[in-house]
Amino acid sequence: MTNDLRIGVVGAGLMGADHIARITGRISGAVVSAVVEPDAGRAAAAAEAAPGSRAFSRIEEAIDADALDAVLIATPGRFHEPVLAPSLEAGLPILCEKPLTPDSESSWRILELEQRLDRPHIQVGFMRRFDAEYEELRALIASGDAGELLMLRGVHRNPSVPASYVQEMLINDSVVHEFDVVPWLAGSPVASVEVKYPRRNPLSPAHLREPILVLMELQNGVYVDVEMNVSVQFGYQVGTEAVFDRGLARIGQPSGLQRWDAGRFGVAEHESFVTRFADAYDRQVQRWVDAVRAGTLVDGPNAWDGYRVAIACEAGVRALAGGVVPVEAPDRPEFYA
Repeated sequence: MTNDLRIGVVGAGLMGADHIARITGRISGAVVSAVVEPDAGRAAAAAEAAPGSRAFSRIEEAIDADALDAVLIATPGRFHEPVLAPSLEAGLPILCEKPLTPDSESSWRILELEQRLDRPHIQVGFMRRFDAEYEELRALIASGDAGELLMLRGVHRNPSVPASYVQEMLINDSVVHEFDVVPWLAGSPVASVEVKYPRRNPLSPAHLREPILVLMELQNGVYVDVEMNVSVQFGYQVGTEAVFDRGLARIGQPSGLQRWDAGRFGVAEHESFVTRFADAYDRQVQRWVDAVRAGTLVDGPNAWDGYRVAIACEAGVRALAGGVVPVEAPDRPEFYA
């Protein structure tokens, strides 16, 4: 492919607008050629931010108009399947923001559709795999330089969440990332999930019971605990600590300007995922664009990974009610080997 890859961005909300700015300003070898958004005002504003692009209300319209070479899906998860299906039927490469779909049943339908093609066409947007610190930690674990991995500890903290954020979203919108990145780091799938409730944060919204502690056992015997905490007030924080038989490693610490002032020491913390993972998003999209232009189509987590995460999320939601819940998946199809 000698010309720029023409990308159709589906969804012009916060995530879609962020991707449009990214592709337009920082990604090489690609342009936003189409914006698919049913809200006419939002679509027009997004198209204006991507010079030369065209606005459509439905993905089928953009496909019929031959307005795109590839699709980036940035809508809420419940709208993914109606975009994924026609895009696969058209044979288009796809970068789909997490989740693949909201549940394992619909994710399996997408797997079946994709397997009608010659190779995987879907990359799922679990951007943490493209974060430099996560990549470095994974390399350390794989090298064995610190010894055998015994445990992983994670924190996932938000300053606050909107009123629309409900209990199940602690798993489906937040811990969903850990369900992807933890097996990737440790080299083993999640075997079971349990949720514990510490003392409730009195600053939490009235309808939420949090923070929660999510406990995972991996198939290789590594244990994982994740603090999921969405009312910490001070900022946005995602970090991981790996415990080895002869040492430990930690990522996700605040960095940047350090200040000593009025008897206090401080380092600024992030306020949202947009800044915390800005470089990871850039690397993710650039590598996807490069893969599509090279003909390999996928360079990152694929639809099978998205399906495995959907199963883990369902187990996690059940675990909110108590007990240790197994995570059971069928054998991986050879198509994804």
